[in-house]
Amino acid sequence: MKARRIAALLAVACAIYLAVLGLQAIILIRSGHFVAVLLGAALLILPVVGAWVVVKELQFGAATQRLARILEEEGSLPADDLPRRPSGRPEVAAADARFHQRQQELDADVDNWRRWFLLAIAYDDAGDRRRGRAAMRKAVALHAASSQH
Repeated sequence: MKARRIAALLAVACAIYLAVLGLQAIILIRSGHFVAVLLGAALLILPVVGAWVVVKELQFGAATQRLARILEEEGSLPADDLPRRPSGRPEVAAADARFHQRQQELDADVDNWRRWFLLAIAYDDAGDRRRGRAAMRKAVALHAASSQH
């Protein structure tokens, strides 16, 4: 629940920032000076792109939370039981072993969103957030496809 509050707070802060940026763009456009109008027009693009990114990230977060809830209800959400370093990150050897286990499970059932979800967690434990997010996006897409049938 704490993460949801932080995400909401950051989304509100971002919305305020984008609104102020949009107002500054309007002020520049209204000045009537050619360069200021061009800068203002360019600045109007940033709030639109920023809002789109925020909305997509919030949708991604909600989708991953739905999948985690499903796994929890099924009793198949993995325990956070890897040994930890003093920094709080999982020990590398344990994270690598878990990753290889999850990769083998996925290789046996590549169209299963649950396997992709677990692989995403393993990537994150191994410190590879980029690939972890990609695996989680695959899990979300597979779940959405299976829900439509």
